Amino acid sequence: MAISLNPATLLNGNGIDVNSLVSQIQAQQSGQLQIWQQRQTDLQTQATALQTLNTDLSNLATAVNALKDPLGPLAAMSATSSLPAILTATAQNSAIAGNHTIVVSSLASAGTLYTDAVAGGADASLLPSGAASGDLKLQIGGANGATQDIAITKGSNDTLNTLVKYINQQSSQNNWGVTAAVLTDASGSRLAIYSQSTGTPGALAITSNTTSDANGNIIPDTPTNLTFEDPVGGTDANLTIDGIPFSSTSNTVTGAIPGVTLNLVSAEQNVPLQLSVGIDSTQASTAVNAFVVAYNALVTAINQQFTVDSSTNTEGPLGADSNLRSLQSSLLSDISYSLKGNSGLVNLSSLGINMNNDGTLTVGTAADGRTLDQIISDNPQAFQNFFQSASPTGFANNFSKDLTNLTSPTLGILNLDLAQNTTEQSAVSDTISNFQDQLATQKQQLIQEYSQVNATLEEYPYLLAEITAQLGNILPTSSNTSPTQGTTLTSGS
Repeated sequence: MAISLNPATLLNGNGIDVNSLVSQIQAQQSGQLQIWQQRQTDLQTQATALQTLNTDLSNLATAVNALKDPLGPLAAMSATSSLPAILTATAQNSAIAGNHTIVVSSLASAGTLYTDAVAGGADASLLPSGAASGDLKLQIGGANGATQDIAITKGSNDTLNTLVKYINQQSSQNNWGVTAAVLTDASGSRLAIYSQSTGTPGALAITSNTTSDANGNIIPDTPTNLTFEDPVGGTDANLTIDGIPFSSTSNTVTGAIPGVTLNLVSAEQNVPLQLSVGIDSTQASTAVNAFVVAYNALVTAINQQFTVDSSTNTEGPLGADSNLRSLQSSLLSDISYSLKGNSGLVNLSSLGINMNNDGTLTVGTAADGRTLDQIISDNPQAFQNFFQSASPTGFANNFSKDLTNLTSPTLGILNLDLAQNTTEQSAVSDTISNFQDQLATQKQQLIQEYSQVNATLEEYPYLLAEITAQLGNILPTSSNTSPTQGTTLTSGS
């Protein structure tokens, strides 16, 4: 569009609007800038779409690698108890499938010692009249356990409250593995000592209870004012597994069944329970479903790029990307992979995983009507072999190999697109920046030039008046004729 000025208003002393005129001049050159800026916006939109697809592709690779992992969820084992109120269990991948009959006769218990109520309460002295000190010997760990000395000194730790504090301090500093407390009820205050270990290692016993006079001599037949009851607990757990007896110092039993950890909950001597060890179908099914979710997310995102918007009659920002077509083709090839034999579990369809019209997958039923969970339970080895077979390569092994190439940081198909996009964005950004610098320089030059023109136009009325006055003074007059009228200059004269 041409730029025009009104000649009638240029010479009235108001001049021109320099900034408006310069903006009009530069507006004629901004068309190319808008094209570059639109290209920059398009590239950014494409980059966002590529990054989203790349994330979906990485998520799919993670899900496929879980199916490929020989120590992953497809190899996970579970142990199911028929009586979880008596026993529960967990199984490692190394566990061997099978059924076991278990009887839990007794649980491992922690050792406990306690006294009768002490006369006078928790702050009364534990030393009888005439005694200056006392001594308790605490054996920890049964008949062959270590004996710890508890020295009682009058005025220092000769009350229940002070003795408990002393025992806990000694146990903490010397790793006795016991905890002391004062118990107070309707009968009075008592001393209680608890083992921190179960089974024989936690068995407790007082083997000596004596007092001494001020000279350190033991007072015969005069114990402290602490009367200990018989020890409680400190016994091992006992159970039979398939008729074989086992004992354990803990209620968490390992080693009795290879790869299985037993958790003893309660004891029932005459109640056998069944423990079934086998593949963990829940973990396996969860892993397969996670793969389907990840695959569908990627396929759906790709489909969206190729879907034509009826309102604009255009595809997504990556609709013209040939690499995306290649990725789509590669995924379709991988998902159609099949084996031979393998007890009929040869492809995804035989597992009840069926393809929809849009290329996504649905976990449903196989041709024989079985669900995925039923197929896993019926033939866990064939199920695992479909995904992880060494010869020929299993479904997950084959898919993982392709995904490794597709997600390569340097050679991955989407990463290459992203790298090219970044390079082009940088080039367009540089072009825009350079052009904007040129416009800024041009603007300053134009403002300077048109400011000078404007100054001349604003001075024009004054110059015109001055010239008119000068001409009026120098024009001649005749004495024989009437005076000549003055001459007036006007715009355009």
